[in-house]
Amino acid sequence: MPNIDPELLDILVCPVTKMKLVAHGDLLVSTDKATRLAYGFQDGIPDLLTEHSKMLSEQEWNAIMNELGLS
Repeated sequence: MPNIDPELLDILVCPVTKMKLVAHGDLLVSTDKATRLAYGFQDGIPDLLTEHSKMLSEQEWNAIMNELGLS
């Protein structure tokens, strides 16, 4: 996973839903269950362009939220 400053992570939000993003592996995952969007990194920088996001399956999103204790 790219090394992301915790202070930066605290202020990052999903550009679509404005919900908090959480780091998981090499992704930043929106905590919004309805959209389940995930964003990657480009050269170590969060890539929050909506056209580069991907929608996680409900099962994958739930597993990540459970792993992070956010369910």
